[in-house]
Parts: sequence; C-alpha cells; structure tokens
Amino acid sequence: MACAAEHRDQPSATPPPAGNPLTSKLLHFAPLSNSDRQHLDRLAAPEERFPASVDIIAEGMVPRSVFLLKEGMAMRYRNMPDGGRQIMTFLIPGDLCDMHVFLLKEMDHSIGTITPVRVAPISRESLMDLFASRPRISAALWWSSMQEEAMLRERIVSLGRRDARGRVAYLLCELLWRHRAVGLTNGEVFRLPLTQTELGDTLGLTPVHINRVLKEFRQRSLISMDRRMMSLLNVEELQALAGFNKDYLHLGGTSPEVTRYFDGLEANLKR
Repeated sequence: MACAAEHRDQPSATPPPAGNPLTSKLLHFAPLSNSDRQHLDRLAAPEERFPASVDIIAEGMVPRSVFLLKEGMAMRYRNMPDGGRQIMTFLIPGDLCDMHVFLLKEMDHSIGTITPVRVAPISRESLMDLFASRPRISAALWWSSMQEEAMLRERIVSLGRRDARGRVAYLLCELLWRHRAVGLTNGEVFRLPLTQTELGDTLGLTPVHINRVLKEFRQRSLISMDRRMMSLLNVEELQALAGFNKDYLHLGGTSPEVTRYFDGLEANLKR
C-alpha cells in the first residue's frame, strides 16, 4: 500500500486540467505532485470579492497579504501627477498580485479591478511555508516570477520600438496565450472586457488611435469582437505584425531532467 501511495503522488507526464487556475498556471513551470495540487487548492479556498473599478490595494498602502486572482480581470497601474494613468499589466485568473509585496513597506503601485473579481488572500506565513517545504511549488513560483519580469521587458520593447499596430497585435497575442495557459480560451477566442481607454493606457496610445487600429484589424479579418469576446482570426499575421514570439512566456513545460531533479530533491527532504 505504501508503494501505491507513493506512485499516486508522482506528477504525471501529461497532467489533467486543474480546476484551480493557479495550479493550471504553475503546471507549465514545474511538475506538481498530487500533494502539491491539494496544498494549492487549500490555499485558494478562502475567498474575498471586489466589484469592478475599485482598488484591491492602492499605492501607499501597507500590503496585508498576497492575493490570488480566481475569477475576473484586474490591472497593475500607476496614476501620474498630470491625471494620466499607466497600466503595467493585466491580471487574469491564476495570477498573484503580487508575490513579493511582503518585501515592500508600502505599495509603489496599485492593483485595481476591471471586472468583478474573486480573490484568495494568502498570508505571509503560508507563502513562506511554500518556499520552505514545497520545492516543486517554490520552483514554479520562481518561474512564474520570471515570466512576469519577461512580460514587463516585452512591454518596454513594445512601447519603445513597435508602432501602434504592432503594440495592439502584441498585447492581443499575449493575452491569448496567457488565457490559454489557464484553460480560458475556446480556440482563439477569449474574454476581453477592456475599454479602448484601458488599452490606450497600457500601450501609450489615445483611445482614438486604439479605435482606428482595431477597426483596421476587423476590416482585414484579423479579429472580431462580440459581447466582450475577442476572436483572433489570423494569429500568424498578428504575431508577424508584432514580431511576437511567445517563448518569453516560458509556457513550454518542464524537461525530464527538471522532473528528475525534483524527484531527488523531495527524496532528500523526506530523509
């Protein structure tokens, strides 16, 4: 019986879809055991709800916990002295906002909701326990943090070097791949509850310019939009317009060498 239990706890080569969006995301970065998945489910069980267009935590506040986004869409942003706003990134189910807040004496940016959201608060103690006792989850969170940094680098490239068409195409492609990673797409269709103002505040463009680009994309049969559902009709051409390569999202999964490393690491921890 002991051997059978050990076998059940091993990560499978092709894990089934996870109901917990954080688990779905982290499975792209490290092979998680059944015990790891159950632990993540317990972390995600508590729930708080926020309506649309409010701050979950505002710039200048002292962070009380890490929040796991379970449902809805939020954004990481900064308000500017002139009344403008810069959106750094969008948060979708499975994202943490954000993992390193405990290092901050106060928030240097805000996390705001775009739609009504459900979040799970994760305490400092629970997060530190993950790093101390769950090597697979710890590594997956590390890779997830690397993905966030890569996304910010790509945003800098986009704002500095892509034209308006390239910026919009890049963001649509990134959102498609991120939604797909947590099982929130139907083919090339995903929910996009963003206004043209929010897109403009992300890409450094005016709402009028965003409207012009989206209209052109529809006329060229690159996209269609119906009731906040975005459909990318020609992903290849959109990626070509943006010079987009999804490799920066690190969604390729783990190699057999990495899996064997974690097997050995966990064996040492049990001794």
